Amino acid sequence: MKRLLALLATGASVVGLTVLAGPPAQAATGCSAEYTITSQWAGGFQAGVKVTNLGDPVSDWTLGFTMPDTGQKVVQGWNATWSQSGSAVTATGVDWNRTLATGASTDLGFVGSFTGSNPAPTSFSLNGVPCTGSVTDPTDPPTDPPATGTPTDVNGQLHVCGVHLCNQYDRPIQLRGMSTHGIQWFGSCYGDASLDALADDWKSDLLRVAMYVQEDGYETDPDGFTRQVNRLVDMAEARGMYALIDFHTLTPGDPNYNLDRAKTFFSSVAARNADKKNVIYEIANEPNGVSWAAVKNYAEQVIPVIRAADPDAVVIVGTRGWSSLGVSDGSNESEVVNNPVNAANIMYAFHFYAASHKDNYRATVSRAASQLPLFVSEFGTVSATGGGAVDRASSIAWLDLLDQLKISYANWTFSDADEGSAAFKPGTCNGSDFSSSAVLTESGALLKSRISTADNFPTS
Repeated sequence: MKRLLALLATGASVVGLTVLAGPPAQAATGCSAEYTITSQWAGGFQAGVKVTNLGDPVSDWTLGFTMPDTGQKVVQGWNATWSQSGSAVTATGVDWNRTLATGASTDLGFVGSFTGSNPAPTSFSLNGVPCTGSVTDPTDPPTDPPATGTPTDVNGQLHVCGVHLCNQYDRPIQLRGMSTHGIQWFGSCYGDASLDALADDWKSDLLRVAMYVQEDGYETDPDGFTRQVNRLVDMAEARGMYALIDFHTLTPGDPNYNLDRAKTFFSSVAARNADKKNVIYEIANEPNGVSWAAVKNYAEQVIPVIRAADPDAVVIVGTRGWSSLGVSDGSNESEVVNNPVNAANIMYAFHFYAASHKDNYRATVSRAASQLPLFVSEFGTVSATGGGAVDRASSIAWLDLLDQLKISYANWTFSDADEGSAAFKPGTCNGSDFSSSAVLTESGALLKSRISTADNFPTS
């Protein structure tokens, strides 16, 4: 403890630091605040704070701390209402985490800027009272043991609770996985060997099945493409992965152009897969050149078709501006917040490509995540064209943010396409190796390293 206090006193930069923080005013034993810098770049950083109440229950709370360097500023925050005056920062609980029972925790985070050095904050307090407890106190609640079994074994039927994707235990979870490329072009990439590797070696939680509607897709053979989708749903189910059925509309950008096709397709796949617990429906990939009102109109006609056959599955709704919550069209999440789709158990899609979409897109996700259930159903490590070099720094900043916010994601693409976004080098899908460094691209190696880390899904 003396070493910790010395570090704080000298302003040393500490990553992964656990700091004793302030308790609720009525608490006798205090709380803890675990401060972690999750990523840092020139002039900016992203940090998380895990607050655990070790005292009496509180129904309202404010976390306070001091930025030791006057150049440090909170730019955007999430999971709390953030403010800063000089070096003093406060974060106040929002509706869904405003009450903290004894032993309860909540995760907060923010994107900050700095000039000069970036030392860790000091003087954490909760409701103005310095901490008198410790994360190692005997009153600290036990941690769930790591869950065993496949993702679907552990989590069962998913649903939306608040702004989160939640499992059968009503606990927020994050799914991490990969998206196919167009199944009309890369069918050889999706056989037993590749999906075994995805489930067992990559330890993926989900497979997104990208079924293009145009571009030689569904409209050319509705029955044949429906069978292909159902086959991949079954293959994912057999390996304990969730299957995200993507109605991959791109050109034309107005999903209403394909409204009748969507109703026919989703009526069929929802009826066929209604008894499965591993299916999620994405009803429009990337609406573009169209208003949010038009997208909402489409969603409110397609969702009832799914619900008629499968009332329990989560449905993902695309958003304006290539599923950017309108940012790519000069708008933002407020149009969805102020005019949400009239349906329950839904989430909203957000797509990004790390080399093209950076701080302003991350700031939008940070804000929106406290108000909307978000699912990153597609993202790339490269430019928005799907090609070019991997932007490793931006990709890691994005992945750290999604982990912090527990936002699920699927990477584009689990394929050997001759483009920077592909996970495999060209020709890989003609063989049987889908995991070794010999076949992985830079993007594939990065995603495999992130996806294959332990999920630790909560079960109580």
